[in-house]
Amino acid sequence: MNQHVRLSSFYFFYFASIGAFMPYWGPYLSDLGFSGAQIGQLMAIILATKIIAPNVWGWLADRTGVRMPIIRWGALAALLTFGGVLLHSGYWWLAVVMAVFSFFWNAILPQFEATTLRALGRDSHRYALVRLWGSIGFIVAVVGLGWLLDRLALSWLPWIMLGILLVLYLVTLRVREPPDGLHSGDGLIPLLSVLRRPEVIALLAACFFMQASHGPYYAFFTLYVEGQGFSRAVAGQLWALGVAAEVVLFLVMPRLILRFGAWPLVTLALLLTTLRWWLLATIPESLSALIFIQLLHAASYGVYHAAAISLIHLYFPGRLQGRGQALYSSLSFGLGGAIGALASGYLWDGVSPASVYVLAAVLAGLGVLVSAFGMLRNRIA
Repeated sequence: MNQHVRLSSFYFFYFASIGAFMPYWGPYLSDLGFSGAQIGQLMAIILATKIIAPNVWGWLADRTGVRMPIIRWGALAALLTFGGVLLHSGYWWLAVVMAVFSFFWNAILPQFEATTLRALGRDSHRYALVRLWGSIGFIVAVVGLGWLLDRLALSWLPWIMLGILLVLYLVTLRVREPPDGLHSGDGLIPLLSVLRRPEVIALLAACFFMQASHGPYYAFFTLYVEGQGFSRAVAGQLWALGVAAEVVLFLVMPRLILRFGAWPLVTLALLLTTLRWWLLATIPESLSALIFIQLLHAASYGVYHAAAISLIHLYFPGRLQGRGQALYSSLSFGLGGAIGALASGYLWDGVSPASVYVLAAVLAGLGVLVSAFGMLRNRIA
């Protein structure tokens, strides 16, 4: 088994765990009797750990110069701590278990991203061709569970998650630490000097707004679709369709980045994401509209993530890679996702389900403005 296959296998099973967890954890919590606000709070806890955890592990990886031992321990700890959901189903118990579990689960991906980019070396623009296996893993999990959970009780979900997390840990044991490709001067670049650059600030802010706009999607999309009269299996298929569109984009992203540049692609992705959430708020009862909305996931994740990762790799060189990936993860998926999920939980109960996607469209629209500034500033510089 070569290193490319090992890297791809990690992405497959890591995103299979996301495909099993994110679309169905909300319905699982609803089945336990939790309210919309409580579901939003519990989802926000999972996302909020991304604010701290990636930075802790990123600092440790950059200090030690190795990442795979940290990734392996994180995967094992995530497996063991998730088992706590089987012991009790009270709100505060689940809040603590989810906080500890996600502290490890959320920490390992940014360090693996840095490992992958280092392994690819000068071919870093081909990152999307490795990462697409994560999207395939997500599709397999979300479609399979959509079909399975229409036939089995939702109480099986934690057991399925544990099985996926076990395989993920075993995969990490097979991935080798890539050779250190750092240049001698890379470690001398101060992190604060990078963070003071206007285009870097704009990039991190645009990423924050993008993922804040996704908070309502990850927390409530399955429940929202079911509320329109569609089955859980259809909801799972819609999740999978979005990620399938993302896979197609990943296949062509190396050429798109080389031809158009990363900044214009980030801005375009945010523009199309704004359209996506607005349509979801206004015409969710139409299956054909939902299909089109999910096809836009190709932009709101596929184009956006590959282009953003390319910019993070550019702005945070050498030994700043771990912390650069950690900042990207913590400020966008962590802080942005947590705020989006928490706010959507209160809107879901207090206003209406559709209002959460109006909020999402507004947040993505703010991201368009910030990204356009960053793109302009980058050209001036």
